[in-house]
Amino acid sequence: MDTILCSINGIPVQVEKGATVLEAARKVQVNVPTLCNHPDLPPWAACGICVVKVEGSNKMLRACATPVEEGMRILTHDPEIYRVRKTVIQLILSTHPNDCLQCSRNGNCELQRLAADFGIREHPFPQRLRNLPVDDSTPAIVLNPEKCVQCGRCAIVCQQLQNVWALEFLGRGESTRIAPAADVRLDESPCIKCGQCSAHCPVGAIYEKSDNEEVWAALQDPDKHCVAQIAPAVRVAIGEAFGYEPGELLTGKLYAALRRLGFKAVFDTNFGADLTILEEGHEFIERFTNNSAPLPLITSCCPAWVDYLEKYYPDMIPNFSTAKSPHAMVGALAKTYYPQKTGLDPEKIFVVSIMPCTAKKFEILRSREMYSSGRQDVDISLTTRELARMIKASGIDFRRLPDETADSLLGAYAGAGTLFGATGGVMEAALRTVQSVLTGQELETVEFTDIRGLDGVKSATYTVTGKPVRVAVAHGMANIASVLDQVRAARENGSPPPYDFIEVMACRGGCVGGGGQPYGANDEIRAMRAKGIYRDDAGSKKRCSHQNPEVQRLYGDFLGKPLGKKSHELLHTKYTPRPIYQR
Repeated sequence: MDTILCSINGIPVQVEKGATVLEAARKVQVNVPTLCNHPDLPPWAACGICVVKVEGSNKMLRACATPVEEGMRILTHDPEIYRVRKTVIQLILSTHPNDCLQCSRNGNCELQRLAADFGIREHPFPQRLRNLPVDDSTPAIVLNPEKCVQCGRCAIVCQQLQNVWALEFLGRGESTRIAPAADVRLDESPCIKCGQCSAHCPVGAIYEKSDNEEVWAALQDPDKHCVAQIAPAVRVAIGEAFGYEPGELLTGKLYAALRRLGFKAVFDTNFGADLTILEEGHEFIERFTNNSAPLPLITSCCPAWVDYLEKYYPDMIPNFSTAKSPHAMVGALAKTYYPQKTGLDPEKIFVVSIMPCTAKKFEILRSREMYSSGRQDVDISLTTRELARMIKASGIDFRRLPDETADSLLGAYAGAGTLFGATGGVMEAALRTVQSVLTGQELETVEFTDIRGLDGVKSATYTVTGKPVRVAVAHGMANIASVLDQVRAARENGSPPPYDFIEVMACRGGCVGGGGQPYGANDEIRAMRAKGIYRDDAGSKKRCSHQNPEVQRLYGDFLGKPLGKKSHELLHTKYTPRPIYQR
């Protein structure tokens, strides 16, 4: 490994060749302020706040984009650098609305934090606002270009990490603004509602559409029986809003908090994940053993991925699993099976899903199959961030809550169900059940570690009943093209497909890095959250979805069998090719 020796403020530091000044400074515990820089993204040097001095140069250089050279002597802080940085921040503030108290990022805004760190109390430059309209055309994401600081993060994420190209900069100079490509509304653009733009925005220019008020109203309505369910990734991330380390497993406290908020029943989306494995796993078995439909089978539990596939890969729809996502399955059962067992009026049941995802807000409205109970199956989908705000607003001391358990019927889960929160988890859960069903034996070792981790594409081959099962796992939309293009090429050449089973998650790391999770995620935090998911699995008494006793009871009492008539009515959906631009 080639290394370079330099100094930061007189402190010697050795870094890898190609490292930036910013990275070198962090290695010796020197914090150079930035606004446009993000560890997920290539440096763009847009904001100009990270300027430093280098001995021998008469220019201030931007630390985020300047590679270190051998013997370089770097100065990161002095009175002149301080004045330049403060002036840059003041200039940004001069074009930024001064409505912090009403902003979705109040208290968690990178610009607000910089202004506080530099002690900015005055406005030396006249404020120049442009009165740009808010775009709230989607049910998931709101774009407020007036608050944009032109850091470029959202556009780079959308274009390079997600390969969606829904956002770009339009105009020039002072007229530059962030907007959907072709200057259409978000709901007319290629946007897949993944929320990665909002997760990476440093300010309140892009954020999730809040549904908190609708949930408060439902909780206060005596005619509504409010039911909640929590997704796998929420339990390992929500603690960050209350001072816990990422990855802390807080399932029991979440159940308790939801009851304190007023929910009459608390279920778990992990139960729906176990159910998804039964349905999707049997879909794969039918295709793999009976050639009932084309291989590879592609997972369908990520709604942003579903939207992407319908727009960019409609020719792959025959390969898509028709199984609904776990929370959609729980929503349908909460308004059919649950009232049948309890005698409740299904018209009064109000289902709220707590999701790590902004696209779930779109999914609950996407097609008539999401009304399979005869009414909207999931009434509201909240993000992890929205639930944290509700808990804080209600005065609940989250850290001191006792652990509680989920309600029966739709609450128990196997370890496999919780794996859905991390990339590779759906595939791992499916393989556990598929192998057991095909061999008629329970597995001695249930871990499939080859498909864990943060590599953008992971692949492996497993032998089941003497036949190879070739699997691939992709996360982050930009990574899926290489996998599906292989499938397309094989099909066009008349060759066997390169894979039998493919898992796709739109967000890097899977749901632990979802667009509705607490702000500030990077690969270190994603990995910590994933470790919490794997701890939950490892500590479960039942680790395979087909072993879940409540799932077994559901099929015995209500559904009949996987892929049966009632299962198809309630737990499966259809897909439709959609134009990339919706006009």
